[in-house]
Amino acid sequence: MQFKFESNQQFQIQAIESIAKLFDGQHFVTGQFDLNMDGLTAIPNSLEVDNDTILKNLQQVQTDNDLRLDEKLLCIDDNIPLLGEKTDVSFPNFSVEMETGTGKTYVYLRTILELFRRYGLRKFIIVVPSVAVREGVIKTLKITKDHLRQLYDNPPYRFYAYDSSKISQVRQFAYSDGIEIVVMTIDSFNRASNRIYQTMDQLQGDIPIHFIQTTRPILVLDEPQNMVSELRVKALAALNPLFTLRYSATHRVPYNLVYRLTPTEAYEQGLVKRIEVDGVLQEDDVNKPLIRVNNIQSRKNTLTARLSVHKLMRDNTVKEQPITVRLYDDLSEKTNRPEYSGYIVDEINPYNDLVRFTNGVEVQQGESKGEDKEAIFETQIRLTIEEHFRKQERLKSSKIKVLSLFFIDKVDNYAQETGIIRQLFIRCFDELKQKYTNWKDVDVESVQAAYFAQRRTRSGDIIYEDSNTGEAQRDVAAYDLIMKDKERLMSFDEPTCFIFSHSALREGWDSPNVFQICTLNQTASEMKKRQEIGRGVRLAVDQSGNRVYDARVNVLTVVANESYANYVEGYQSEMREAYGDKESLPPLVDKRKRGVAKLQKEYMMTPEFIELWERIKHKTRYAVHVDTNLLIDEVVTVLDATEIRPPRITVTKAIVQVDDDQIFSALQMSGAKTMIDLAGRYPLPNLVDTMMH
Repeated sequence: MQFKFESNQQFQIQAIESIAKLFDGQHFVTGQFDLNMDGLTAIPNSLEVDNDTILKNLQQVQTDNDLRLDEKLLCIDDNIPLLGEKTDVSFPNFSVEMETGTGKTYVYLRTILELFRRYGLRKFIIVVPSVAVREGVIKTLKITKDHLRQLYDNPPYRFYAYDSSKISQVRQFAYSDGIEIVVMTIDSFNRASNRIYQTMDQLQGDIPIHFIQTTRPILVLDEPQNMVSELRVKALAALNPLFTLRYSATHRVPYNLVYRLTPTEAYEQGLVKRIEVDGVLQEDDVNKPLIRVNNIQSRKNTLTARLSVHKLMRDNTVKEQPITVRLYDDLSEKTNRPEYSGYIVDEINPYNDLVRFTNGVEVQQGESKGEDKEAIFETQIRLTIEEHFRKQERLKSSKIKVLSLFFIDKVDNYAQETGIIRQLFIRCFDELKQKYTNWKDVDVESVQAAYFAQRRTRSGDIIYEDSNTGEAQRDVAAYDLIMKDKERLMSFDEPTCFIFSHSALREGWDSPNVFQICTLNQTASEMKKRQEIGRGVRLAVDQSGNRVYDARVNVLTVVANESYANYVEGYQSEMREAYGDKESLPPLVDKRKRGVAKLQKEYMMTPEFIELWERIKHKTRYAVHVDTNLLIDEVVTVLDATEIRPPRITVTKAIVQVDDDQIFSALQMSGAKTMIDLAGRYPLPNLVDTMMH
């Protein structure tokens, strides 16, 4: 199959035009050699328009795109220390924000050719944060080559990945009068030990980076939120860029924002898949204290941790609830449950991402204590496989191959032959395939592939970290399939359809035909829910390479190890963090205005009274008289009528939608279904002993 590209999508054209219009007033510059002060010659980029003109153009573009106007160009500038040197560097930055899956890479490649067509700008460096992203960009350059040459009347452009063992590339980059596009990882030039800073015999004693600096390259930063450290900013400045274009769905700092396509807009315009969530959690097993560390935050010199615990609610039920804790907080008080006795926060460590309690228990961020991890994993894997089978049967007539992506908690849980995730997947696959005619004779080994971390030799060659499995060749083949041959991966001729990764695929890789994402991890700060979901939101492609717009087809199922409500709330929280909270803050109350309140019994159990009582009870003295016999009779009556359910793993399905206020919410599609019964797996607590203490 071959991907087909559409050149007339209005939102993409608007993003391209927004950058091109920044330089209105610039004439086309022909390629001419220039001699710099160091005696190096090159054909450089150059601008005739000054910063005042660019700022005026920027403000007009921001007005046209309904964005906040910037009062100045945001530059990286003035005497930045670069690897032991000082240099006068100043270059403006411009940001484009596009939701993952809407063609960000395609847009900036077209923008490169548009800047050449209009203004003669011809030296470009695409800077990426990782090898995975680099491979994705090179792949897109290859598969769009014929399409872009036809669209732009066959311009003279050449592209390649920077290779430190082929250092003559930098001379070619400097001397060429055509469009040069080189893709570099930030790690290939952010240390003084990188070859790019060393004197080279192949260059007659010159230093490679000096050739690049002479060209005044335009930097295109892919995922620039990963390039904000002081070291990386210095490395970018060392390239002596003319200006920088920053492309991401999740900017940390949107310098001079030029164009924005939000997740809500992409969703409403049908540019990405709809999302549904299968929430998998352990229920009615409140005998063991649950502690899950969701995240650790440092604000105003105070460390806090966000935990999930089993909390006693007002209606006397016990439910999983998120709480915020600080040093010395007692979980038994925070949860109103004696089962948490001894769990007093002793340390919150943001460097090692863990919370330690006075009883010696440590819980890592993204880790859980008190859950049957294997049972939850098994349920998630089983659900994902079955959803995959059903969806593939439904979509095969539309000539669409279905892929499923698993994010795992630890590499060894899959990479090792005895890893729990690998073993559970094999067992569940072999059991479930018996129910589906088209899968009965499929070998489980043929459908799996994994991509984890890798290290590189000095020359840039990739050596895979295979977790002591001794299967490097299989890893290389999987890498080539996942990263370099997406067409084959999405072809029915290739059996691989279940992909496993830890975090290496969180950015820079996606596939239009990922229809299931199974999160066998806790999505903490290192990998946000938006990053995970982004791997599968792109619209599906059929075997002819045509994009499919049918909304019934384009549904991404996320099998999450938490309730669907918590998952959606976490997703929405990330949206609020990125785009602000539209809701107004509550009014401030004057604490000094106090009065006297008299109890009226008819209002005692109303929600309003209960809320008031929660506020004042800690400063109120009261006495209670208990009729013991009456209390026993009432308790027995309630217990006799109460259904005691065994602990179990349940699944609830919901679809994520956007309401009229552009707020993501979950619409429950099914009731909680029991997948695994945990009765008898654990000893029951001694209730008499618990009540006596």
